[in-house]
Amino acid sequence: MRVATAADKTRIVLDLSGPIDYRLFALANPDRLVLDFKGVGLASGFRVPNFQPSLLQRVRTGVQNRTDLRLVLDLDRGVRPRSFLQSPQGGLGHRLVIDLPTAARTEAEAPARTVQTSVPSADRDIIVAIDAGHGGQDPGAIGPGGTYEKTITLAVAREIARQINASRGYKAVLIRERDVFIPLQDRYRIAREAQADLFVSVHADAAPRATAAGSSVYVLSTRGATNEATRWLADRENSSDLVGGVKLDDKDNTLAAVLLDLAQSATMKASDDAANHVLSALKRVGKAHKPAVERANFVVLRSPDVPSMLVEAAFISNPGEERKLNDSNYRERLSTAVFDGIRDYFSLQPPPGTWVAANVSARAREHVVARGETLSGIAVRHGVSLSSLRSVNRRSGDVVRVGERLQIPGA
Repeated sequence: MRVATAADKTRIVLDLSGPIDYRLFALANPDRLVLDFKGVGLASGFRVPNFQPSLLQRVRTGVQNRTDLRLVLDLDRGVRPRSFLQSPQGGLGHRLVIDLPTAARTEAEAPARTVQTSVPSADRDIIVAIDAGHGGQDPGAIGPGGTYEKTITLAVAREIARQINASRGYKAVLIRERDVFIPLQDRYRIAREAQADLFVSVHADAAPRATAAGSSVYVLSTRGATNEATRWLADRENSSDLVGGVKLDDKDNTLAAVLLDLAQSATMKASDDAANHVLSALKRVGKAHKPAVERANFVVLRSPDVPSMLVEAAFISNPGEERKLNDSNYRERLSTAVFDGIRDYFSLQPPPGTWVAANVSARAREHVVARGETLSGIAVRHGVSLSSLRSVNRRSGDVVRVGERLQIPGA
């Protein structure tokens, strides 16, 4: 363990002998963070390093169920932590990093009737969580040639993450980096802990008919959102903060339900917008299975405060599409389309305080026409009038061509 204190945060780094699964949650009265590790023990000779108590007051360790480790971080006030795993690089092994922002304040410290939100740095990256579907003992669908869905989804997720990390102002978080199984609810929980701005789950569809083909994009159904809201309200004493640090556990039932509904409504609208951009980009690579974004009650899409979508890259049950999915060049084009859609969405709606928000001009936006799109539909998609879209592109008619680049006027 290493502890470093800076002006804006306290960083705790745990050096690991290999990949781990962990759970992080906060407790109050007194304020503390708890990390639970399954099947993990302390290395021989482990000791808590010396550090000057400030935000972090004390570190305690304990064993649970004889095989599990619990780490408790005693704090002098409540914070919204950020945690992430790092793979071996630069001569360092596996690590778990926990950042505690020193400027955070608890709700009790905030002025009356003010919702306390964290203020991001003016140049922070947009964080995109990429989830490779299935894994470990769950292979997912199996193609006619014997290809496992879990193998394809991990390859695509890694390529999307590579492209994201290579782009200024963006950072990728891989939900799983290797062939392991992660429970569905843990997947979106990991995205929330990483403070992701968007969650994308990658899959490769299967169907009884071998001729079924094309990409699909899903967002959460209304029924799925209702089910998740019910679970959160019933179990809110164990729930993490909602977006902006708003807690449910100290609200009466009616107010908690209203706050959760507001968060979910905004999240579902953002999910729908982002998914439409990704589907439009995928249409430039190949056929779409359905012309519009679909809705389903997928568990991984149920985060109440992180916009989420599920991308079915292609039908692994289709021999032709299985061959494509095994082609690294095709996976690269597919991944480029997904990231193009993500970037199109964030160029229109960049999160405040990000590098993208500070450096991307709305007047410089472009839209690449996908199969099946119309000029009026593109105007609606970008929230601009049809007449202004015609004017900025110097045209009198409404005919568009696939692959044509249109300038989008300021919304």
